[in-house]
Amino acid sequence: MSRAVFQRVTRLFQGGGISRIARRVKEQKLTYLSSAKIRRLEQCLRSIERESVPGMIVEAGVAMGGSAILLAAQMGEARQFRGYDVFGCIPAPSERDDEKSRQRFDVIQTGQAKGLGTQPYYGYVKNLYEQVQDNFATFGLSVDGRRISLFRGLFEETMLFAPESRVALAHIDCDWHDPVQLCLERLYPVWSAGGFWVIDDYNDYGGCRQAVDEFLKGHGNVRRISDDTSLVLQRAQ
Repeated sequence: MSRAVFQRVTRLFQGGGISRIARRVKEQKLTYLSSAKIRRLEQCLRSIERESVPGMIVEAGVAMGGSAILLAAQMGEARQFRGYDVFGCIPAPSERDDEKSRQRFDVIQTGQAKGLGTQPYYGYVKNLYEQVQDNFATFGLSVDGRRISLFRGLFEETMLFAPESRVALAHIDCDWHDPVQLCLERLYPVWSAGGFWVIDDYNDYGGCRQAVDEFLKGHGNVRRISDDTSLVLQRAQ
């Protein structure tokens, strides 16, 4: 990526609001993301479209589908969207995660986690996969398995890419060390130059931060663009 392109990307991250569809997603309580985090995602999406970065859009950690919907609705016609999730309660953290992560998981597994507004916590919804499909349909989007696909199961079993695949934008929102680490390992070989990773939990959970920091030590061609909300990384070459 040239210095001129890098400067344009940097300017893009200096302001702006969220889209109308993002506001609808928040009004319908389909995402836990703050407006600031949504703004970062949409800035990355606009950048890959403006710079014609090749590849699909991937989300690891779909939850109720809010951020997936706003990405799929606004991506270019030639792109594909793939969303990955267990579509149920999140798996347990490992010994590489911090105490905050373990405490959060204890709240979830004991049935004490709160949803948005009057809704139940999404991990307790038994037909979550079908509900997310319905949420897409509400916005005029069909989960057809071609342009828009949802993969249900553990990432190590579902997040598989052909060698010739390309990913322009990945939203990594899976909380703990091990799933974040797996996403980085699976996505890097197919990550397009100029493309972005938006790592939601970098500033929230220690295991996520550790996995990313360890990855960055071995990849000097990855730039930090922003970390004031989510961490945004861009592949330089």
